Amino acid sequence: MRSQLRIHDGRAHPHTYRATALAAGAAALTTTLLATGCDGTTATASAQDTAFAAVGFTVGPRGDIRLSGASRTAIAPAGTHPVTAGRAHPFTRPAGSLLVVLRHWPDTRTERASRGRAPRMVAPEEAAVETGFLVDTEDWVRADLDGHPLQWLRRATLRIDTTNTAAGDFARLTLSGPHGGRSGQPTPPPDDRACAHLDRWTNRSVVLPVVEAGTPVGTALARLRKQCLDVQYASLPGTGRAGTVSRAVVPLAGRPNAAVVLPPDGVAEGPGDTVRVEPARPATLVVTR
Repeated sequence: MRSQLRIHDGRAHPHTYRATALAAGAAALTTTLLATGCDGTTATASAQDTAFAAVGFTVGPRGDIRLSGASRTAIAPAGTHPVTAGRAHPFTRPAGSLLVVLRHWPDTRTERASRGRAPRMVAPEEAAVETGFLVDTEDWVRADLDGHPLQWLRRATLRIDTTNTAAGDFARLTLSGPHGGRSGQPTPPPDDRACAHLDRWTNRSVVLPVVEAGTPVGTALARLRKQCLDVQYASLPGTGRAGTVSRAVVPLAGRPNAAVVLPPDGVAEGPGDTVRVEPARPATLVVTR
């Protein structure tokens, strides 16, 4: 199946390139970034460059990723890969970089137009893809999703899921450097020593934490990380306080379409219960817009 992914940097005449297969996504992304102003001499910031300032990612449910901000030359594409059954792709992250992974559906509009009819329906676990970007900074970076702070991080991986957003709806991720004396910086990186010995490809048991609607993002993240769960973020409209967690979704092992929702939505499992999880399938924190 062919897919199309467009990446713009906010200039007046963005170019669109069509990949012939998902396996060619990395090359297509690289070509598009070069065509939109991130030339080969500036794709990775050099030691003489100024400190990382800010960069923005705008992404829809079908990709159409756009880059903006003063530090977009510090961004390098890391490829696009299909992710089956919701499993995260094992991107390689250099020790001195930040990795941003955007999960979305492939863009099928070009294929639809070329065939003159709707494409064959594909199961969701076969259709989702992840697009990665390396951010060349070893300094602290604050991540904001749709204007709401998520966390401070460095030398880490940040995942955003847009597969549940509506057509035409765009999520906006902003990474900004440690300037201006904002509160909460720097913070020590999470202590993952208790999780270091675990194999992320082996199913295991975890105790479900308490996550209520309105829980601060940092609190919910810490509770899931205490169970050594990888976490991705999603942003959706809701009735709760904007910028707080509306729910957490924890996929269950052995059941590709089953997950526990916190706070409980009527299923048997809830906080304090032990469930089997597949570590390669990230839990999702849904943030209220």
